[in-house]
Amino acid sequence: MRKIWAVVRREFVERVRSRWFWIMALVGPLFFGAVFVLPSVLARSGVKAVAVIDAATGSLGERITDSLNASGHFEAVRVPAGRGGVIDSLTAEVEHKRLSGFLILTDAAVDSGKTEYRGSNISGFGTIMALERVVAEAVSAARLERAGVDPRVVAEARRPIRLKTEAIGRAAGETAAQSFSLAYFMGIILYTAILLYGINVMSSVLEEKTTRIVEVLVSSLRPFQLMLGKVLGVGAVSILQFVIWGVGARVLLARRTAPLATGDAADELFQVPHVSGSTLAIFMVYFLGGFFLYSSMFAAVGAMSSTEQEARQAQQPVAWLLVLSFISMFAMLNDPNSTLAVTLSLVPLSSPIAMPVRWAAGSVPGYEIALSLVILLVSIGGVTWIAARVYRVGILMTGKRPTLRELVRWVKA
Repeated sequence: MRKIWAVVRREFVERVRSRWFWIMALVGPLFFGAVFVLPSVLARSGVKAVAVIDAATGSLGERITDSLNASGHFEAVRVPAGRGGVIDSLTAEVEHKRLSGFLILTDAAVDSGKTEYRGSNISGFGTIMALERVVAEAVSAARLERAGVDPRVVAEARRPIRLKTEAIGRAAGETAAQSFSLAYFMGIILYTAILLYGINVMSSVLEEKTTRIVEVLVSSLRPFQLMLGKVLGVGAVSILQFVIWGVGARVLLARRTAPLATGDAADELFQVPHVSGSTLAIFMVYFLGGFFLYSSMFAAVGAMSSTEQEARQAQQPVAWLLVLSFISMFAMLNDPNSTLAVTLSLVPLSSPIAMPVRWAAGSVPGYEIALSLVILLVSIGGVTWIAARVYRVGILMTGKRPTLRELVRWVKA
């Protein structure tokens, strides 16, 4: 145990003394804050300058122009269609970036719903959807007036509702947006941390192997002790970094002077969640379980590789297991109690991400958590035992070309 502790202390001190550790520890809260805020910021678009070529009879063109200006997303100007070469002149304005685009409006908009928009950027779905919404409302009002129905009565009847959501059970009092934000945020942190720290373990093993330092180390301690010390040392560094990130995030949220939400759909989706003690415990338990599971595999990859390029290729199957778990997170957010979500939360290779995401998105029965933890612990023991054998063979192969008989003897030892 004293030898393992010596390796743990060495790995911990070396990483904590690194300047990059403190850079990432200080920049980490800002990075994850950007991940949390950017979706709502990037989803917004500036005010677009558009023109409405009005070739329709009646007041439809004026109504659409006024609605576009009142929406807050557009600065619209109505251009009569009677002028010659109006389309060519507006096209030139768009090409010179003085205009975002123009809408061609005819009587076909009321008769068949056909309109045309030409612009420099037609891939901005937010802008196109806002334009379609305004035109659709104006065309619907024109159709109602043609049929003798007062559009104001219909508009009053179609007034949208706001559905207030509140969870029942463990997450009582939380809104749907807070539950989604918490699950989304936890999934990103778990995926990033387990992958990065696992690769750090692999890089450390590979560095000692290529520099032949490992030959000196294994002369005084067993390969399993060396591997376990590395995993525990890097794990201690990760916990310290999480503590720094947690304190930093707490300070940033406490100093936040204004809410992030501005009424946009993205702002309604991402809200600052409440992190309870049970949620924090679930997060740390599954992070440690996932870290030990994947770090053992990454350590075995580093021990069996001779060069950094070879290690990068060999690590891809292990990394893809994490990637698949992360991708499945979005399906679990849609239905945390589906068969897929329950299965992934019990499979040890995906449970370090799946179970915390399910816990944050909704209530999870206690027996499922207990069963998942038992399976995860058994898997950690089995994977660690196999990884230790592979690690031992990889270390003993350093600088040697063993025969098949020697390989078999090393694995059985």
